[in-house]
Formats: sequence, structure tokens, C-alpha cells
Amino acid sequence: MTDQVHTPAQLQARWDKIRVANIYDTLDKMGYGNQCLDLGIRPLFPQQHLAGQVITVQGSAYPVGANEQGTAWTGGGEDLFKKLRDIAYPGAVIVVESGGEQYAGKFGEMTSWALKQSGATGIVLDSFIRDYLGLEVIPGFSVCARGTSPIESSQRWRMNAVNVTIGMPGTLTSRVKVNPGDWIVGEADGVIVIPQQIAMETLEKAEDVEYREQRMREDFAAGMGFDEAFAKWGRA
Repeated sequence: MTDQVHTPAQLQARWDKIRVANIYDTLDKMGYGNQCLDLGIRPLFPQQHLAGQVITVQGSAYPVGANEQGTAWTGGGEDLFKKLRDIAYPGAVIVVESGGEQYAGKFGEMTSWALKQSGATGIVLDSFIRDYLGLEVIPGFSVCARGTSPIESSQRWRMNAVNVTIGMPGTLTSRVKVNPGDWIVGEADGVIVIPQQIAMETLEKAEDVEYREQRMREDFAAGMGFDEAFAKWGRA
């Protein structure tokens, strides 16, 4: 398949039409079968479909001593949340490695609004986020996480770096490497990472799978039997 479309917005629109299972099948045949994140990481709102290029956040637990105020949500003497907003672009997906803190909501409704205003189309966390009811109504913004938590993160977790290589929990492997600029797609079946260097090849092959599946559905609707449709389109 030949395609001259390469702008991020146009590519995102194409990724947004592809089902995660078909991306997995495509990657698996290409030798990249370990790209699925832990199946506990899913869209909070199952009908949503998230697709975009990755901007990463690396974080860690932030134990606060008795004499500390615990307000260092971003570390290293730098306002990393401002940096994150500054480098966000239309269609970006923020991917957050929690660094082991299990219970706090790392982001929430208001910070998600800020990311949305900077252009981001969603966020993926290997932990929890806050404000379920508020997140549900942010237009054009999708959240994939382990769930929601009311626990404030400022005394328990901090951002340490933005746009660095991170490792997210995997399903078939312990960690899935995620680099800035990789593509990520999430829906009710799960969340999958597509390395940037194979993204275009994966997209074109996955689009072919989508095309064949759709034609097969149409043949089913017209009364064709499974064996005949399978022989014609090769999907099962």
C-alpha cells in the first residue's frame, strides 16, 4: 500500500479507526508480540478509543517526612507539569510510569483539562487517576488507567522526568519499553504500544486487516456462511 499522508493529525485519524486486536495480530506476525500493556490498564469509559503519539512521564513514590510539607509534585527543581504542557501537541497521548506508587491518583480532572488545552488527546497510566465524574465529560480526551482513586498524590508521588524512555507493565512480558514518539492505541480490549520505527508498516498492514474484516462482516450480513467468508477474506 502506498500512502503519502504523513502529518501527525492524519496518521492519528487512521490509527483511531483500527481495533487493538487487529493491531496486536499485525505486530505479532511482524515479531513484536509483547507490545500489549498489562490488561489491568484499560479505558475508564469502555466505548472510548484512544490513539496518538507518546509523550512520556517518569515518576516515583515520594515519601514525606514529618517535617516536610509534601508539595513537590514535580521534582528536580523544575516545574515538570509546565514543561509537559509546553511540549504537548495536538493528538499527543501522555503515558505515565508511576514508579511503583500504587494508590494515589496521579492526575485528575483539572490537570487533564490542562493537558487537553495543550493539545493532548488522552493519558495512559500504570496506576490510578482521580475524578471519574469530571474525566467522563472532558470532550475529546480519553483515559486509560487501572481505575480511579480519591487519594491525593502531592504527598505520595512525584514526576521526575518528561519525555524519556520508560517501562510500562506488560501482559506477556514484565515491561513494555515506551519511547517518546511511539504510537499507542487503547480501547476496551486493552492498550498496545507501536514502536515508532515500525509504525507506518504496522499501520498499513493493520488497515488491510480492518478492510478484510469489514468486508467479511458485510458478507455475513448478506447471508454468506462462515466457511465461504473465511475462504474469501481469511479472518477468524
